[in-house]
Amino acid sequence: MNKENTSLKIPTSWRIKRYYLYIIVTIIALGLPWITVDGNHFFLLSFDKLKLHLAFVQFDMQELYLMPFLLMLMFLGIFGMTVVGGRVFCGWVCPQTVFRVIYRDLIETKILGLRKRIKNKQLEPDMSKAENKVKKVIAILLWTALSLLAAADFMWFFVPPEDFFAYLADFNNHWTLFGSVIGIAAFLIYDIVFLKENFCVYVCPYSRVQSVLYDDHTIMALYDMHRGGNIYDENHNKMFTKQKDIQVEEPHAECTACESCVTVCPTHIDIRKGLQLECINCLECVDACTTVMGKLGKPSLVTWSSDYEIVDQKGKTQYFRAKVLAYIALLVGLMVILGVMGSTKEHMLLNINKETRLYSVKQLPNDKFRVENAYEFLLQNTENEKMKFYFDVIPPKGMEGKITIAKPSKEFTAVPGIKKKKIVVLRTEEMLVDNARKDTVIPITIRAYAIGHEDKIVVFRKSTFVFPRSDIVKGKK
Repeated sequence: MNKENTSLKIPTSWRIKRYYLYIIVTIIALGLPWITVDGNHFFLLSFDKLKLHLAFVQFDMQELYLMPFLLMLMFLGIFGMTVVGGRVFCGWVCPQTVFRVIYRDLIETKILGLRKRIKNKQLEPDMSKAENKVKKVIAILLWTALSLLAAADFMWFFVPPEDFFAYLADFNNHWTLFGSVIGIAAFLIYDIVFLKENFCVYVCPYSRVQSVLYDDHTIMALYDMHRGGNIYDENHNKMFTKQKDIQVEEPHAECTACESCVTVCPTHIDIRKGLQLECINCLECVDACTTVMGKLGKPSLVTWSSDYEIVDQKGKTQYFRAKVLAYIALLVGLMVILGVMGSTKEHMLLNINKETRLYSVKQLPNDKFRVENAYEFLLQNTENEKMKFYFDVIPPKGMEGKITIAKPSKEFTAVPGIKKKKIVVLRTEEMLVDNARKDTVIPITIRAYAIGHEDKIVVFRKSTFVFPRSDIVKGKK
């Protein structure tokens, strides 16, 4: 009679799912800077051209009021992610983790065989062997090439690819860009090859912030001590190293003491000790225990769950609790504000400054007169093509057509990205206000627009026209 197979079907490991996500994130990160719509990028913060591209819409640096909302969106998103899933950002999205997986699991293990098994991250390669020393050098050279690519990709969000390579070729005028790429690549080499996960444990401040954000329903990698048994005492001192020793104290304990969950951990912790700041929620320990316990026909002792469900055993994890709903509301609100503010983008920028002289008055024949006000218009074309601009004057009701444009007499051209300064003179030959005591400040509106695009590229600016008191207009002393 055949022995009954009691093993459980092992589901697709979290590690493989993470690899798929890493591939998707990498493709997006490398491909996004190359995608343009009407010459605009999805995200580009260009200090060179003083432009912000967001969702394929171009904004001028004077419209950087959008940046605080983007930063708030990013940080609230990460914090909200932490409240729900612990350090899931660290294990699944963070570039540090992605780069370490590429270097350690792909280059060192799969390609060069410097490490024997992906599932043993505690055993460092024996560098006393000449063969391993050569492999280490090759690994560093391969990662150096990838670091340069990663550094270039990072800079493409500040210097678009269409300018990046041209700037690198002109080293004398763009040595800062060249130095930035080399500096970022050098940091990545030191960080990934030598600092390793110590960056996550000792350098990154996020591990300290997360402890403030956690609550009883935050899901993370947790060891079920109720099933597996207590491996550590209340002072975190290890009590047992063998299953038979555990079962002397706790006969029901299911932990086999194989320590697969320990050897696979990239941050070198023992998940059976409880919550630790070093855990990045990569779920490698969950995969390891799932495989071992699955062969015994039992569910994993390490699961992605919450203290409320596993440690305290009070019930099911509540995902949509008040704190989570508050984060969702804030994120939705910020996205709505960002969308509304982004949709009100001005396709041209215009600043109007009145000259220090209030007005000029010229006496004409037949008791006529001419009053002129001078202004300095600073206009910027924020589109991607050269356009012609002009403007209208909108006076108060009852003065329509009485204030005209004396200068410039015709439309003028403005090229993209260059501020155009124009001296503008407004004129009237009408008695707008008959006031013998003081000058009169008349509110006016300037409507500036692009010729042929009046319905889209148009702005309105408030200003004033100063009309002198009547004795000055009439030329009386």
